[in-house]
Amino acid sequence: MKNNGEQRLPEHLTGSTGTVGLGKSETGTPKDYRPETVSERTVKGPSGRGVAVVLIAIVVVGLLVALGIVPRLQSRRALAAETNELAAPTVLVVHPKQGAPAQEILLPGNIQAFVDAPIYARTNGYLKRWYFDIGSPVKQGQLLAEIESPEVDQQLSQAQADLGTATENLHLSQITANRFSDLIKQDAVSQQETDNAVSDLAAKNTAVKSAQANVDRLKQLVSFEKVYAPFNGVVTARNTDIGQLIDSGASGGQARALFQMAAINKLRVFISVPQIYSQAATPGLTSDLTFAEFPGRRFPGKLVRTSRSIDPTARTLNVEVDVDNSKGELLPGAYTEVHLKLKESLPTLTVPVSALLFRREGLRVVVAKSDNTAELAPVTLGRDFGDFAEITTGLTGQERIVSNPPDSIVDGERLNVQTQKEQATGAAGQGGEK
Repeated sequence: MKNNGEQRLPEHLTGSTGTVGLGKSETGTPKDYRPETVSERTVKGPSGRGVAVVLIAIVVVGLLVALGIVPRLQSRRALAAETNELAAPTVLVVHPKQGAPAQEILLPGNIQAFVDAPIYARTNGYLKRWYFDIGSPVKQGQLLAEIESPEVDQQLSQAQADLGTATENLHLSQITANRFSDLIKQDAVSQQETDNAVSDLAAKNTAVKSAQANVDRLKQLVSFEKVYAPFNGVVTARNTDIGQLIDSGASGGQARALFQMAAINKLRVFISVPQIYSQAATPGLTSDLTFAEFPGRRFPGKLVRTSRSIDPTARTLNVEVDVDNSKGELLPGAYTEVHLKLKESLPTLTVPVSALLFRREGLRVVVAKSDNTAELAPVTLGRDFGDFAEITTGLTGQERIVSNPPDSIVDGERLNVQTQKEQATGAAGQGGEK
């Protein structure tokens, strides 16, 4: 094979013709060919295209990671928000309603007799006779019973005899004193004898007065053998009978009432007025009394006096209403409802009874604030109307009151608030789905 100045190279170093020239200079003269070594190739840095590829790969990986984590975080946040929303109790809110003006308040009352007294004996003995039984009307001064007291009668006889003796002794002393007074003027007796006679007269006079007082005392005891009515009324109890031993208690025994009497022509009715109405409950107010045994009837009464003191336990004012009972239809001890007519109009609010919370601190209602958090507001209870209760203090009427608060509710708790309209709409929707 001839060598004409060309050198054969392996095929991978040749061009399309399979041969490579040794290269030529600008003048066309061939140059020596020197292949690039491995060390020289490795020394060269990466190209700009490779760097771009790496950056793109990093961005893609970052996007993939972000697309996987961000939705998960969002899901967690949504789950937490939903859990908090479901944990908040669903409550129904209502607004307090304006109550009717308190021109008349209804209060329970107890009827008592205008005068009620037990009748005791003032002397010891045995009951001889009684004249009136329970339910009998009596007049003042009428004889109720007679008592036999033979010991007292004998004591009176003895005292009268002692009085007679003392009187005779006094008479003799009087004569003696007068005689000595006349003789002393004639110097017939000594001054000492005269003074003794005068002094004895004074002593006998005192003895007569003492005997007379004893007689009067025993006469008084004898008069107590007859028991009289102290006032007009009726006999409501008889606690004795004929032959029973009567002990007045004067000798240390246990006294017992013979009769119980009550004046029922006029009756007293005592009622307890709540403190909120105490300033309006003044003497002179009119009232009506109603009874279950007299349906449809009203008995007029009048407030005559108050205790002018609030009971610290019940926070009420004790007042007395007098009612005429000249016909005797009403009975002492009966229960009545008093319709007390007040002069002033006191505005009040009403809320459902279910909205009341009885806590250790006192009565509370739950107010749903504007941010749907709970506030436990203290209130004062007025009248109870069954489904609704009257609130006298603690509310303005603009609050949203929770009508069904859970017992465990606390201040600041988050609420899921619903109105009556929303609740009705939800119930209608559930009914339509069924």
